[in-house]
Amino acid sequence: MDFTDVSLTALRVFRAVAEQGTFTAAAASLGYTQSAVSRQIAALERAASAELLERRREGVRLTAAGRLVMRRATVVLDEIDAAARELSGLPEQAATVRLGWLPSAGAVLVPRALAALRRTDPGIEVVGREGGTPALVRALRAGSLDLALLASAPPFRPPDTESPPLVLQTLTERALRLAMPAAHPLARGHFVDVADLRGQRWIAGSASGEDRLMGVWPGLDERPEIAHTARDWLAKLQLVAAGCGLTTVPASLAPAAPEGVRVLPVRGGPQEQRRLLLAHPPQTPTEPVARVAAALRTAALDSVAADAS
Repeated sequence: MDFTDVSLTALRVFRAVAEQGTFTAAAASLGYTQSAVSRQIAALERAASAELLERRREGVRLTAAGRLVMRRATVVLDEIDAAARELSGLPEQAATVRLGWLPSAGAVLVPRALAALRRTDPGIEVVGREGGTPALVRALRAGSLDLALLASAPPFRPPDTESPPLVLQTLTERALRLAMPAAHPLARGHFVDVADLRGQRWIAGSASGEDRLMGVWPGLDERPEIAHTARDWLAKLQLVAAGCGLTTVPASLAPAAPEGVRVLPVRGGPQEQRRLLLAHPPQTPTEPVARVAAALRTAALDSVAADAS
């Protein structure tokens, strides 16, 4: 099979698998069966005469040949999408920047940055999506995002081991905080002592997997009582406001806390630092991407200044 005979469908499936990290997730995102996705990838690898994806227990990642094909496939698919817009009479999106962000960054920092960008650079259109750090890293590698806001916790390792590494910049590094009902006894002071967290009820971030304890203060010397689990930050904070328990939050979310919630620092024990990273692929960013990155950096600096005041 000649690689010039590869279909656009195969390229779109390949990009979805690289971005989603598994054949199952890619099939769900495309509305295909998993066997259909597998057939498209097999056909693409036969045409390339190379393995494009390394199959691992936890998912897939691009091989060196896969990265080469992905770079070219992204260009082809973007051009086809641009042609479709022109044919339908829509204006060309010459200054579109694709941004991904964590849910906690999307609550405050991203809206502030985009509002400022509309004033300073109205010609730039930002299209974005929310996701977890692993999914956003895969999207950067797959070429479907230009920039992403990622989370990092100690010991602050790189978000993946691919080469060449992503370009990373730390926007903020702040201590994790605790959200509690305003009427809770621990909410009376200006901080919470870590020793007082024993015996509390918690609202965690996920019902299963290694994320189950997200929302519980790290390093507790007891098995925590988890009252509720919720993926959405707003849902977690509303449960806190209803008096259902405590949860951890990044410092950046403090301004978004609803009425009835206090967000306080925790004293004692190891410092629980969290970094917000701005990431982009190793290639030099275009001017529009650089302008969006600058707006995000300014918004992050403003948030740190407001937190300190």
